[in-house]
Amino acid sequence: MFSKSKMPKAEAGRRSEPSPPSIISRGLEVKGDMNTDGEVHVDGTVTGDITCGKLIVGTGASVDGEVRAREVDIRGQVSGRIHGDTVTLTRTARVLGDIWHTSLAMEAGAHLEGQVRKADGKGLLDEPLKAILRKSEDKDAAAVVKPVAVGGDRIASAS
Repeated sequence: MFSKSKMPKAEAGRRSEPSPPSIISRGLEVKGDMNTDGEVHVDGTVTGDITCGKLIVGTGASVDGEVRAREVDIRGQVSGRIHGDTVTLTRTARVLGDIWHTSLAMEAGAHLEGQVRKADGKGLLDEPLKAILRKSEDKDAAAVVKPVAVGGDRIASAS
């Protein structure tokens, strides 16, 4: 009745703490695609596609590329298609592209140029995000970021 968990040790070892969010700080420019099962906060500039569990685009931030996430919170600018289960556009949001969603919330003042399509909830995030989430269940991979060169310097790389 009060015994320890009956979970085999092998299964217990697979559980891990959630990884901290990946942060693209103000003033940082990243060129390349980003893939993670975790959370990404963008306060700088990203040129490339982002696939993640949760994405927050801060006020003054900019993303130029396709976004795929379970939760998407836009406070800055996104130029490109957005695929998300839950998508929120705050009053400071500016989106230039289509939004595919299961749930959409838009505050007064949010700017949207594009089409909005409600998905049936089946396969919305399709293979790219599902593959990343499966990979993270198999491994404790936090993020995959392709290295980028700016002015000859390497500014981001993780595996």
